[in-house]
Amino acid sequence: MNAEPNVCIVGSINMDLTVTTDKIPQQGETVMGSEFFANPGGKGANQAVAAARMGANVHFIGAVGDDAFGEKLLTNFANEGIQTGGVETIPETATGTATIILSDNDNRIIVAPGANHCATPELAERHRSKITGSDVVLLQLEVPMETIVYTVQAAAESGVPVILNPAPYQSLPDSVLQGVHWMTPNELEAKGFAEDPLYDMIQEKLIITRGDKGASFTINGQERHVPGYGIFVMDTTGAGDTFNGALTAEIARGTAMDEAVRMANAAAALSVTKVGAQGGMPTKQEVEAFLQERKASK
Repeated sequence: MNAEPNVCIVGSINMDLTVTTDKIPQQGETVMGSEFFANPGGKGANQAVAAARMGANVHFIGAVGDDAFGEKLLTNFANEGIQTGGVETIPETATGTATIILSDNDNRIIVAPGANHCATPELAERHRSKITGSDVVLLQLEVPMETIVYTVQAAAESGVPVILNPAPYQSLPDSVLQGVHWMTPNELEAKGFAEDPLYDMIQEKLIITRGDKGASFTINGQERHVPGYGIFVMDTTGAGDTFNGALTAEIARGTAMDEAVRMANAAAALSVTKVGAQGGMPTKQEVEAFLQERKASK
């Protein structure tokens, strides 16, 4: 068991800009908002924070713009203990943003990738040692596909296992499907993989997240299901990212898959009890205490 596992995450870094309103504006309409929030986000960054809070030593590879948002996001990483030597600041480029219009019944999101487009294979190559020196690599699909292909290949050449969170969903090159060790689609994304010609080959790589119902996976042809946890829900934003970060930390630590998924389910459950993608992400100690309480209450 590795007490302080090394995790490398290659992914996106955004600033989430959220405004709340009672009514989503129609075309050409102006409405009044009530509150505005600017919070760190991006799937890659969220998953990095989740892994770090679960006790992993996290190295991040990505890009931010030469602006105030970029500075704040790097400061946030530093506060979380995430290593930022692989994060490059791109001159004359804006940091990635997600602009979110949120009402009680609906939401609208516009993502401007900004510097995330600059997280190229060449950038990843400059920080290859962080990939090859890790216990596990974690990827998502908010950076260029060429970077995903490069990272999977670099990790494979050094025998480093790769977890891919295939979101936002898109078709994947055969080299990626064959090269990753695990993929963590939600139920909708898993349906897309079921139609892939290589499904029989990748089926045992899938760890399918099912919200509060838990997660399922297949080992040696046997499907296993790890149940979720019924809990008071405040905000589900970032629950999936929490699951992925926690799962990666546990696998890197050497935890058996059933227990790793159980820990990840618990971390995701705790994350929805607070507002914000990163705000509710628990520490490993909080997850262990939660599981002990659940065990004692049975």
